[in-house]
Amino acid sequence: MSDSKIANEIKKRRTFAIISHPDAGKTTLTEKFLLYGGAINTAGSVKGKASSKYAVSDWMEIEKERGISVTSSVLQFEYNNFCINILDTPGHQDFSEDTYRTLMAADSAVMVIDASKGVEAQTIKLFKVCVMRHIPIFTFINKMDREARDSFELLDDIESVLGIRTCPVNWPIGSGKRFKGIYDRRAKTVRTFQSVSTGGSKSAAETDYQIDDPALKELATEELYDQLLEEIELLDGASDPLDLDLVQKGELSPVFFWLRTDYVRSGNFSKIFFGDDNFSAAKAF
Repeated sequence: MSDSKIANEIKKRRTFAIISHPDAGKTTLTEKFLLYGGAINTAGSVKGKASSKYAVSDWMEIEKERGISVTSSVLQFEYNNFCINILDTPGHQDFSEDTYRTLMAADSAVMVIDASKGVEAQTIKLFKVCVMRHIPIFTFINKMDREARDSFELLDDIESVLGIRTCPVNWPIGSGKRFKGIYDRRAKTVRTFQSVSTGGSKSAAETDYQIDDPALKELATEELYDQLLEEIELLDGASDPLDLDLVQKGELSPVFFWLRTDYVRSGNFSKIFFGDDNFSAAKAF
């Protein structure tokens, strides 16, 4: 193979590790990436039931029995002409040495945070390893459809505890039983979801609304709708802009809010992660 072909193959590869404190949703997120990347037809769950399957990355019997990741798993698939390598790492500190070694092979990291808990002890340790390597860090704040801390508090937690600036790519409308949907800051639209069980079908019912759609105000309730408008104004005026150069240097973390990772789509994450030339700070927000 010629040097140019080798260089082209290297350019096509994207390797990222998924890190978090135990039970934040790391392995489930991995399953969703595989599902929407076309590598599997049905997403498994950490604790498989009779009617569902186990997560692909939890292949050891002890992992299936205990519902935790014991060793790192490498999963590869093709997506949009890129070769994607996902490194699903153990969250429990008993197996942290394996995670530290795995992070040496990653060229970026996805940090998963439980919305009800914020930054936790093991997340801090793993984050420090990523900082030492100066790799991009993408943040997924998970489980917004459960009772969660205030979204601004979560961002402040990340910035004050971990010492990295944040840029929300999307924004939640409510949380827990009051959760209504996710606002896309770039498209300026709101997406609502129909609940599906973990490990369910690939397609979940989704509806997009323009921010000024009267139907959205009715769906979200006047209180949450007015709150959303206020928070959008605050974000646009006070939050850091999406600077891809700072992201690449590991100095700014794009933040994505999600729902127990049941609705992960490629969307803006793939455009930032794959280096889409059209997704620049000027054209984003």
